[in-house]
Amino acid sequence: MGPTASGKTDFALALAERLPMEIVSVDSALVYRGMDIGTAKPGPAVLARVPHHLVDLLDPAEAYSAGRFREDAIAAMNDIAGRGRIPVLAGGTMLYFRALQRGLAELPPADEAVRLEIDEEAARSGWPALHEALGRVDPAAAARIGPNDPQRIQRALEVWRLTGRPLSELQAEGGGPPAGWRFLKFALASPDRASLHRAIEARFHRMLEQGFDAEVRALHARGDLGPHLPSIRAVGYRQWWGYLEGQYGAGEAVRRAIVATRRLAKRQMTWLRAETGLEWLEGGAGLPAETAQRIARWAAGKGEPLW
Repeated sequence: MGPTASGKTDFALALAERLPMEIVSVDSALVYRGMDIGTAKPGPAVLARVPHHLVDLLDPAEAYSAGRFREDAIAAMNDIAGRGRIPVLAGGTMLYFRALQRGLAELPPADEAVRLEIDEEAARSGWPALHEALGRVDPAAAARIGPNDPQRIQRALEVWRLTGRPLSELQAEGGGPPAGWRFLKFALASPDRASLHRAIEARFHRMLEQGFDAEVRALHARGDLGPHLPSIRAVGYRQWWGYLEGQYGAGEAVRRAIVATRRLAKRQMTWLRAETGLEWLEGGAGLPAETAQRIARWAAGKGEPLW
């Protein structure tokens, strides 16, 4: 686990190249085909060298959920273990990690009337105001959700209005981890916030050099996609979409994308601090062999060696 730009992918690849591991992506954007540069998706050579799962599953017009991720991840884990190998789950979608570890509570289905009511309130007052309202009824959910994340604000308020109970409380009743699995949890973190911010900014500029503008333009030209879809709401894509729609210039799009990515990293760290049994590692620290030995020793200290 770890915030965006902390080096999770490189870390997982280093492990998988030295140990009998395969990578299971825990990323809500890597599931989409044609969204490669802005998601920092591993290239074809890497995907061929180290097996990856839950990458390029869907067209960007489709939706993906935490529930479906849990099903897909457990199936991939069982497949990997069935071949005598070890699944390493790597990514930054913290809700997916929580869904996998704790299960998912029975939540009410979407209610179009309630959603329309919330949308109308947002049109009058703005999503930050609704985020404040969410903080009054479900502080735990509001702490994890950004004030400009309409999809999640709407769902949390919808659940509250339909059930009279906070979404965070219901999610805590998820039913537990999948049977037969034990998780060893590690988090990568940069030495300080300034280092992480520099890494985020540098990575976004690399994405632009690699052709991010052309990638988003190709998605925009399809005509069937937009910010109403989870794929286009992904950080970076949403901000560049606004530029292509003429809402602001390219320089402002760069600024907004970097700021939004920093805010995402902050939310990811909030989730991570709430995790229990987590072993913290410095992002990018240590040679792969040293890292593997540390993980093996940590596992052995629990009385159950991994390999």
